[in-house]
Amino acid sequence: MIKCIIVEDEELAQDVIQSHLENFRDLELVGVFRNAQEADIALQTLEVDLMFLDIRLPAMSGMSFLKSLSNPPLVVLTTAYPEYALESYEYNVIDYLLKPISLERFTKAVNKIANGRLYSQPVRELAKDPDHIFIKSGSKFFKVNFSEIIFVEGMKDYLRIHSPDYTLVTHQTMNEMEKILPSHQFMRVHKSYIVAIDHIKSIYGNTIELKKSSIPIGISYKESVMRMMKTGG
Repeated sequence: MIKCIIVEDEELAQDVIQSHLENFRDLELVGVFRNAQEADIALQTLEVDLMFLDIRLPAMSGMSFLKSLSNPPLVVLTTAYPEYALESYEYNVIDYLLKPISLERFTKAVNKIANGRLYSQPVRELAKDPDHIFIKSGSKFFKVNFSEIIFVEGMKDYLRIHSPDYTLVTHQTMNEMEKILPSHQFMRVHKSYIVAIDHIKSIYGNTIELKKSSIPIGISYKESVMRMMKTGG
């Protein structure tokens, strides 16, 4: 379940977003707030995954509020003013919705979250060929491009996602991650390992050699690895 809040001072806009949210059973509205001060308190006391944030708010603008947050949730900006669109991309927001917000346009914004696989269950039918996922590690969500992932290592109910520059630890299972990652780019080679095919340097015996790591091949996965070698991916 993706927990959402609405930060919006106009009652009509609040009602529209709430009405749209009712179409998505995986989105749970946990609060509606009229200004940044109320929303700030909510973010400190509630579990919030996604914030629908109006840009023009009383006292403090949505942009200033977003800038003040050291650990913001995922954000969809809502506004009647298109001139803020370019600036919004500096904050890595999910989407920028212009009022009045149609259900069709709202759905596209929600599907961007689903495409990023914030959770293992899609909110609606996904667009084809997403190129990234959102990974929750600690209290933050990190956008991780598929091209950055070298391999995924399982540790019971947790995973380590290894890239050249960082390692993320997230609370998820290998089976869930295997369903999320595109099969033409990644392969399960062991009960505890998924590797990026493009990062494989060599395969010998029961071992896959990556640039800086060696990954064991599980007995039950040997046949699929051999098939991948014969077909070239």
